[in-house]
Amino acid sequence: MLHRTDAGDTAQDPFPVLGMDAVVFAVGNARQAAHWYSTAFGFTCVAYSGPETGNRDSASYVLESGEARFVVTAPMHPDTDLARHVAEHGDGVVDLSIAVPDARAAYAFATGHGAAGVEEPNELRDDNGTVVRSAIATYGVTRHSLVDRHDYAGPYLPGYAARGPLAPVREKPMITSIDHCVGNVELGKMNEWVEFYHRVMGFTNMREFVGDDIATDYSALMSKVVADGTRKVKFPINEPAIAKKKSQIDEYLEFYGGPGVQHIALATDDIVATVRAMREAGVEFLATPDTYYDTLGEWVGETHVPVDTLRELKILADRDEDGYLLQIFTKPVQDRPTVFFEIIERHGSQGFGLGNFKALFEAIEREQAKRGNL
Repeated sequence: MLHRTDAGDTAQDPFPVLGMDAVVFAVGNARQAAHWYSTAFGFTCVAYSGPETGNRDSASYVLESGEARFVVTAPMHPDTDLARHVAEHGDGVVDLSIAVPDARAAYAFATGHGAAGVEEPNELRDDNGTVVRSAIATYGVTRHSLVDRHDYAGPYLPGYAARGPLAPVREKPMITSIDHCVGNVELGKMNEWVEFYHRVMGFTNMREFVGDDIATDYSALMSKVVADGTRKVKFPINEPAIAKKKSQIDEYLEFYGGPGVQHIALATDDIVATVRAMREAGVEFLATPDTYYDTLGEWVGETHVPVDTLRELKILADRDEDGYLLQIFTKPVQDRPTVFFEIIERHGSQGFGLGNFKALFEAIEREQAKRGNL
């Protein structure tokens, strides 16, 4: 059960956050999606909402692993906004929910600086206490719920009942936290949304990637990373760049039907064990050519994982002035080529794998070519 209540290091922040509260997915079948994330990603189901709890419109499962929380929600009837969303966009992220010390103050600051409110502050109550929640709109049909749960002891929210796991619980969580959440927006819109996070949430820039650093012979993109002052919440924003062929961002925008969350990066303490377990459970990862590893040690230096093991599992490595990181990317995890995941293990580095972008994009392009979308 996750409870983020320490606001001690956010007192001077105009928009203090405690971390990511949840990533909320709209899916076609919540029971099956919950089982998938339980068996393949090692999450544990902790709560449920549906007809059995008095919710006649949708079914939701709450999944946790370390400090990471997913909520998968499916419509029960075809004539609802949720059903129409799934029909139009497929399975995808509808809410990047943020834990805040004061949902009323956060909403007032955000809407006072130009954010569109989609849920005014309201109290949700049951025998476990009170949650205060509000929400603002961001790119596409994505929202940020602002959640204050310091007076609540239940498993997730009022209306949810505790329930047992859907798969055997691992002794040690494979995933420890949500590292960052990446959004794709239309050409020319990246700077608008970066400015939105500056103005509405007081976020600042961490990184900027433009030009040849993240281009191949066929496709390109531009990316900027915004984050809160504590770096607990990090949102890279991507837009396509003009290139010879359709970029991965263009493909996403086409199949998702507009801007949205492209991938979720999940932190792990043991990427080797995590990738092995995920592969055994059926998760497919992007492949990296062996030639990538022939010179890896020359520019990354020594890591705690031998290069031969990185080569075997197709894990990427990158180093900056602060340390190094290890990362790998899944293929899209639903039928449409939209949402995928990154597994990342950090050792000092707070970067995003700049040295791997070309290898990653070429791997994505190989998958695009198989789908006929390059």
